[in-house]
Amino acid sequence: MSTFGIYMPDYWLMKSEPDVYPFEQLVFDGSTHWDGVRNYQARNMMRDNMKLGDLVLFYHSNFKPPHIAGIAKVSREGYPDFTAQDSNSKYFDVKASPDNPRWIMVDIEPVVEFNKIVSLQEIKDNPKCDDMLLVRKGQRLSVQPVEEFHFLTILEMGGIDPKSL
Repeated sequence: MSTFGIYMPDYWLMKSEPDVYPFEQLVFDGSTHWDGVRNYQARNMMRDNMKLGDLVLFYHSNFKPPHIAGIAKVSREGYPDFTAQDSNSKYFDVKASPDNPRWIMVDIEPVVEFNKIVSLQEIKDNPKCDDMLLVRKGQRLSVQPVEEFHFLTILEMGGIDPKSL
């Protein structure tokens, strides 16, 4: 929230393997729930920090080349990840219950597909992105915050005018 009472979105990066859920599928579906996050730090960010309208860099991991494919936005704030309580789900957690859901998900919807994907190597090669969490050694979180400066740099690299968002 800015000092003028106007909501300013935060920025995030969310990783998905294209063979599990690619950006193109999000565009086709119109929205999805972001389930299966089983890291407490990522869960806490989704539960405590992700807000309606926050913008997301949609990152394809475990792919050659790994890359950012587009922009999504948070369309529903954190709520219990029901896959944790579904014994038929690959994300089932025996310790999750309606009283203690343990895991959280958010909903996202597509905003824009990049004109040109932005590869991880391009991000690493761009000195403006040196401090970005994505390129730090050992940083493997599937959900991570992104500084506004880095978000705008990635938009530029992907051929997207921030005013179009």
